[in-house]
Amino acid sequence: MKEFFPYKLSPVNMPVDISFVFADERPAGKHGFLTAKGSRFSFEDGAPARFWGVNFNGGACFPEHDFAKKVARRLAQTGVNLVRFHQLDGEWNCPNIFQYAKGAHMRSNRALDETSMDRLDYLIHCFREEGIYVYLDLITYRRFKTLDGCEKANELQDAARPYSIYNKTMVGLQKEYACQLFEHYNPYNGCCYKDDPVIVLTEIMNEGDLFSRQFLLEPYAAEFRQLMRGWLEEQEIEYDWEGCDLSSEDAPLLAFKIFMQKKYFNDMKAYLREIGVRIPITGTNWSKHPGIFAASEDMDFMDSHEYHYDWRWGERDKRCGVAAITKTKEACFDTLSHMRRFDKPFFVSEWDLPWPCEWRAESPILFAALGSFQGWDGWAIHTYSYLPAQEDNKILGKEMLSDAINGVPYREGVFSVWNDPAKYGLFYHAALITRRGDVSEANEKVAVQVDPIFGSVNTGEVADNIANLTCCAKGQVHAEDTMREAYRCVAETHKLATTLRADEDADVLVSENVSPVDVAKNEVRSDNGQMYRSWEKNFGFIDSPMTKCAYGFLEKNGPVELNCATIDCKTDFAVIAMSSLTEDPIEKSDNILLTTVGRAENTDIRFDRDRLVDFGHAPVIVENIVATISIHTTMKTATVWAVSPEGCYGGSIPVTCENGVLSFTVGENWRSMYYLIQAE
Repeated sequence: MKEFFPYKLSPVNMPVDISFVFADERPAGKHGFLTAKGSRFSFEDGAPARFWGVNFNGGACFPEHDFAKKVARRLAQTGVNLVRFHQLDGEWNCPNIFQYAKGAHMRSNRALDETSMDRLDYLIHCFREEGIYVYLDLITYRRFKTLDGCEKANELQDAARPYSIYNKTMVGLQKEYACQLFEHYNPYNGCCYKDDPVIVLTEIMNEGDLFSRQFLLEPYAAEFRQLMRGWLEEQEIEYDWEGCDLSSEDAPLLAFKIFMQKKYFNDMKAYLREIGVRIPITGTNWSKHPGIFAASEDMDFMDSHEYHYDWRWGERDKRCGVAAITKTKEACFDTLSHMRRFDKPFFVSEWDLPWPCEWRAESPILFAALGSFQGWDGWAIHTYSYLPAQEDNKILGKEMLSDAINGVPYREGVFSVWNDPAKYGLFYHAALITRRGDVSEANEKVAVQVDPIFGSVNTGEVADNIANLTCCAKGQVHAEDTMREAYRCVAETHKLATTLRADEDADVLVSENVSPVDVAKNEVRSDNGQMYRSWEKNFGFIDSPMTKCAYGFLEKNGPVELNCATIDCKTDFAVIAMSSLTEDPIEKSDNILLTTVGRAENTDIRFDRDRLVDFGHAPVIVENIVATISIHTTMKTATVWAVSPEGCYGGSIPVTCENGVLSFTVGENWRSMYYLIQAE
């Protein structure tokens, strides 16, 4: 029988504070501006840069000054060192960057709101003091206006994708906004945004491309056809530009879309450099089509988004049928690798396995370990919160009293993690793994070569290489789902990237439809021996000197034997992680953080199979995890302290320490999800 107990996370303090581990990294910006050199980020003084982060969505970017200090401090306590400001320009948010409060009719959004900017400025200042950097979005959800010269503005969707990629008026408005933002003076930091090394990354357009969008609205579809007509004439290519289906993947149409997408990215990047922006810039951030990869070759870094969920979240009908990662062959890392190149840094600016999936605790540490293994530069979960202040009585999955924001039901709180023990509760270990590189990088590099047309589509060579465009059946290019075989489970075994060229610097080069991993074994093991996952046995582990973790359905797979540690869990599903809080590996450390968490939910939450019937109420409760843990250690004697939600010692766990092995059982005395193992 499952046993739950309350473990509510405060919005302003966490039970354990690991910020002392990274004390030398304060204030943010001390190493100078971020740079992209080869496949990694580093700062101007040569210091390496790795980021474990969160998104602040909409209103969360504009807290009152008092709360800004508190939330910055809380993030630092868990090891977070980057916040992506997302949806700043969504006018459905409150506040947003154009309007601090609802009421006045916003007929134009060509000016930044003074109150909103003051709050944003001060939040950035608080982040700087706590060693937290900023990833600054540009266009995400802006609504273009008739007064600003945009035709049929009332029929344009958020960000006006795909039209805003090529329409001159909209591109001009994006440049104007970028200039306003980066040339804005922050009085608290004493410089403009473009001159502030606290701001480290920016993207030109969130999830925007010409390949996965429909061209339905006139006169914008006709404008696209006329642009294509001129390009076809220049390239001396015959194609029915006037009657073609703009959603098709005919070879000439695809070539033109790649050309236009690349032109947009490069034009915006050149403008940002012209106004003095020095930080690394990317174009967009998802893997919807290989053409996006091809169009991004001149960007400073690559970025992508990925989610592991299977729910239908409506206004009234809310259903969740998500399988555990340890029961699924596909762990979503394959599609992230579609946008990774070996010659550029790689960042994941959105990821999540969202509530109410009861297995979501598997994700934070696994994702962090995978990124460390791949040599990626960081992660930012979507999302920390949508609100400018978080409150003690908020339950999981329900930040908003309304059923939706801007007609989108999941924005009521499904993605918000700040109070979720199953996800944010594991950020300590995820941050340590990412920022310290606890999991060593892969030994072998595998590159998947996509169709060679992508490497040759540019202004001067399109006509000569149109023949290459038709190498796929009937002039069609491979869509995302036909590329996956070559990526399947490889990211968990070797370092993985996509390439346009046969001369990629890789140990193994594979074609799109050949997998170098034998997935019939129903398990994967990293080539450095530090990661393992089985979707047949339904568990996995991370076994590095500084962090060790067993996750999944552990009771039936116990005991899990790791180097210098054994975990014997008596609860069916759990994540049990331990990390050294010193510079020494776990076996020599005298200060170790242990986290045990599995299911976390609201009190009295109710489901009818996969349908949510009742959200439940406060407090948030966690399942009691019972496990016996043995650690080979140099500590002669030690105390295992259970830590309460308020950060107090709840009690000490009985221990034995014989022949260099420390053994104890959690879950029988002084129930908690956090324990500190410390030498006396």
